[in-house]
Amino acid sequence: FGKTYHVTGWKVGYVAAPAALTAEFRKVHQFNVFTVNTPVQHGLAGFMANPAPYLDLSAFYQRKRDLFRQGLAATRFKLLPSEGSFFQGVDISEVSDESEGDFCRWLTTEVGVAAIPLSAFYGDGFDQKVVRFCFAKRDETLNKALKRLARL
Repeated sequence: FGKTYHVTGWKVGYVAAPAALTAEFRKVHQFNVFTVNTPVQHGLAGFMANPAPYLDLSAFYQRKRDLFRQGLAATRFKLLPSEGSFFQGVDISEVSDESEGDFCRWLTTEVGVAAIPLSAFYGDGFDQKVVRFCFAKRDETLNKALKRLARL
């Protein structure tokens, strides 16, 4: 539900599965969850009763992706394909000689734009000079980030 319903970090979801499988999920869930945000669960259940907002999300996020990609095209970042995601991957090799991790730390602290190094998702930390930006943000936030990134 995080990105779908704009409640990132709330960690609310559901499981639909055969009874034998949900019994196993409950065993794990019992030791991994300390509390459940019941009011939010009821709110999301009510919201889900109307599918219209959910059905419009593909177009909503595609517009944001296109806005962000168009802005990044005017920078020195090399755009990577982005489909079915809330993230835009970019090659930073023409922008920085630093490692992905060092570049992301610098970008966040000095430029004010957050990115995640792709190497963080690999066990060996293989540095491909690729980072990802999240475009599931307000347009004002995206435009502000694009202005900052264009100066690099």
